[in-house]
Amino acid sequence: MHPDDPSAQKLTDARPTTLSDDAASTERTIGRHRASEPPRRALLGSTPVRVALATGVTCCLSLVAVATARGNDDTPRTVEPLAEAVADRAAIADERASRSLDRDAAPARILPPSPTAKPTPTPTAVRKAPKKPVKPRRPRPVAGLDQAQMDNAKIIVDVGVEMKMPRRALVVALATAMQESNLYNLASDVLPESAEYPNQGSGSDHDSVGLFQQRPSSGWGTVAQLMRPSYAARAFYSALNEIPGWQDMSVTGAAQAVQISAYPDAYAQHEDRATTVAAALTA
Repeated sequence: MHPDDPSAQKLTDARPTTLSDDAASTERTIGRHRASEPPRRALLGSTPVRVALATGVTCCLSLVAVATARGNDDTPRTVEPLAEAVADRAAIADERASRSLDRDAAPARILPPSPTAKPTPTPTAVRKAPKKPVKPRRPRPVAGLDQAQMDNAKIIVDVGVEMKMPRRALVVALATAMQESNLYNLASDVLPESAEYPNQGSGSDHDSVGLFQQRPSSGWGTVAQLMRPSYAARAFYSALNEIPGWQDMSVTGAAQAVQISAYPDAYAQHEDRATTVAAALTA
């Protein structure tokens, strides 16, 4: 057989000269015709695969160490699978970053009451509007008087009662007003100013005004004062009180002592009516 024949080379290489305990040496001695090993052993025996496997194991051990370190010292927490933990964190992040218009509104923050804040007053019952004051009943006219005359007569009597004047003084005052103004509050044509105040007609006897036809020029008061029935009545009673013994005088005598009239006997004709009116207003 020729030395260069491939068949001769194969037979020569098939016989190992020495035996080796090393598996790798045996494989090199056998050469291309070494027996085939199972694929699993060949895969694990390769260097790249071993490096990749070692790297994966190292990563897993690192995750276990980190998870155990973050747990409680007494009770270590169970390590979740890496993929599941990542998915849960992503879902939480999405929920926090939500800008949906349908999300629930945040609960209103209730602040504690301020120590200086005044308590809100409780609503009280609706107050009823105060009743309008009832006007006093106007006196019913007597002795042939109309309502305006009777109203003026009441003012004269009320002032006399307030001044604690006796009944006879009331009759004297009423009889005087009946004679002087017929119980109307009269202005004066001589004093245009008197027409500026409430009145019930006018007269022309000098500057005499009001129920008792008192003259401002004689010192009875101002025009404005004498045009008020209550003031005029008070002025008359005050003058009557200054007449000594007026209680013993006749109605005509007492009235004339105050008024100094040119017709002193004219007051007597009104005595009966004045007595009737005074009785009606003091009953």
